[in-house]
Amino acid sequence: MAAKICLVTGASSGIGHATALELLRAGHIVYGAARRLHMMGAIREAGGHPLQMDVTKEEDLQRVVRTILDEHQRIDVLVNNAGAVVHGAVEDTPLELARGEFEINVFAPARLTQLVLPQMREQRSGTIVNVSSIGGEIALPLGAWYYASKHALEAFSDTLRMETRQFGIDVVVIQPGIIKTEFEAGTARQLREISGNGAYRKMAEAMAAVVEAPVGHQSDQASDPGVVATAILRAVESDQPETRYVVGWQAEALLNLNRSLSDREFDARVTGFA
Repeated sequence: MAAKICLVTGASSGIGHATALELLRAGHIVYGAARRLHMMGAIREAGGHPLQMDVTKEEDLQRVVRTILDEHQRIDVLVNNAGAVVHGAVEDTPLELARGEFEINVFAPARLTQLVLPQMREQRSGTIVNVSSIGGEIALPLGAWYYASKHALEAFSDTLRMETRQFGIDVVVIQPGIIKTEFEAGTARQLREISGNGAYRKMAEAMAAVVEAPVGHQSDQASDPGVVATAILRAVESDQPETRYVVGWQAEALLNLNRSLSDREFDARVTGFA
């Protein structure tokens, strides 16, 4: 397979970092973009091109896309992976934080998509991979804005797929389950800061305790980011990729549970409240 020109966001750690390295190992030309340039040394050593980029800054998005087009005259793959998470009850979470969640998880990938589409249409090919979550289909307590943003990203992706197929462009959604990354490292602290002292403190503390649990906790069983990277590579190299890839620990199980139960049954299973 001919090498594809790939842009991966959120490439300084976790899924983005693993994806950039996986694409490089497969022989593709990879630009890894993230705010923390100093954390992308492994990408550079593997032959990739680290670029500093804050996905909330229009000038950064335009600069990165223009850099790649100036050097290669095309972009074949965009992996929208950069994301953020806010934990707290709806009643407690400041809307400023909620807006920031949507800015990173929805509007940034949407804007990058707008910037790469003209060239992809002209070359009549391309793959846009949007890294969602099983949270793009289900929702759990104390994460409304994260789940809402991922639901929005999936709806955006579905419409985008229908609009761009006529130009030979594939749009793929990745739905990871529980993955071992630093993504939720601040979950317990955030829960306590936002909802640890009010009406939802019992639920917030219970969730914080689960996150902080020692050996035997779900974090010990969480999948390596490499399983997601492998799925993304498979999508990128497929002539007709699946529209969705469900990957990682508990992903299929939780989605199937949500699909098989009524809303109230699922609520009771998750919260313990009948």
